[in-house]
Amino acid sequence: MKLLFLEKAELLHDDPHRELRTIREAYQYPSVIRLRNYIRIPYTKVVLSRRNIMRRDNFTCMYCGKKSDLTIDHVIPKSRGGGDVWENLTTACEKCNVKKGNKTPKEAEMPLKKKPYRPVPITFFRDYNGSVQEPWKPYLYMT
Repeated sequence: MKLLFLEKAELLHDDPHRELRTIREAYQYPSVIRLRNYIRIPYTKVVLSRRNIMRRDNFTCMYCGKKSDLTIDHVIPKSRGGGDVWENLTTACEKCNVKKGNKTPKEAEMPLKKKPYRPVPITFFRDYNGSVQEPWKPYLYMT
């Protein structure tokens, strides 16, 4: 609202079910706004953490599909040079993690359901927050 009042942004779409009220006025509640001048924000990365790895993998074991007793597994074991990077960490249930042990998925004959990857911030944020509001889709190139 502050950006709209200062005329640094313009209202593209309002939320028809909500309004912002003061003592004397009622204002449209913004749903989509556009900045009049672009503000450069440094590229942000999704932080590598246990929780974010689980989110990326949808809280599912990437070996068997189980959704409980989850741990983090190194696809290439650390003892064999595998690092703590997005592309080498995946979600695994305790049973699969123990079964795989100090082997690669190929050696253990346990193929991954999905290859680990570094998530893209915008899609990771969108997927974590659930669905995108319908009025936003044309502005996010989702129509």
